[in-house]
Amino acid sequence: MFSTVKLMASATSQRINQGYRMWMPSLPMVLLHAEHATESTPANAVFRVLPKMTKHEVKEYLTKIYDLPVVQVRTQNYLGKRMRMIGKRQIVYAKRPDYKKAFVTFDNTLADTGLG
Repeated sequence: MFSTVKLMASATSQRINQGYRMWMPSLPMVLLHAEHATESTPANAVFRVLPKMTKHEVKEYLTKIYDLPVVQVRTQNYLGKRMRMIGKRQIVYAKRPDYKKAFVTFDNTLADTGLG
């Protein structure tokens, strides 16, 4: 009986603590290339993201955290490079991790991307 009371007490304390957690992004986004806005084209940037990130997650990440006016997000999936390393006794095959590129177009209100 005492073990069930302890389990119930620990379960309720875990449930209470979950309400105070703050979500911090653990999805890395690496800026590869950025272009400033001109009179005819808006500013755009290229990011390398995890393959599991969706277009919606990329847009929410940039708008909520960095307060950037994102208009459009396009993505492309890339397979990691396959390598063959030849040794003295055997051939070892390896592969780099897969990745995804996100091409982000910003609103016309963002004139300078902050690079250069």
